[in-house]
Amino acid sequence: MDFLTSSTHVHITTWVIALILFFIALKKPSTGVHMGLRLFYVLILVTGFMLFVTFDSLNPMLYGIKMLAGIITIGLMEMTLVRKKKNKSNGGVFAGALVVLLITIILGFALPGIA
Repeated sequence: MDFLTSSTHVHITTWVIALILFFIALKKPSTGVHMGLRLFYVLILVTGFMLFVTFDSLNPMLYGIKMLAGIITIGLMEMTLVRKKKNKSNGGVFAGALVVLLITIILGFALPGIA
């Protein structure tokens, strides 16, 4: 397995684990789970940046939009959990997080170069 394929797999694995942790933290708020999720945010950003640097020459605009959508997704996920912890309404932020997450995933799988 070459570097590019393994980087892609690591990136996908980190965001799948992050989604699982997000939904666990949403159902049963826990400081430990939330801190673990924040660690995975960092891993997602690092592996995503590695993929961006590798593949952005194929289609710089779409890769830039995908990276921006990923950062917005992470921000909205974090806002959802913080608002839930403070017992504030988070339905709109949660819906926004899901919409941007779906856009990010679709863009990620549609872009060329990612196997």
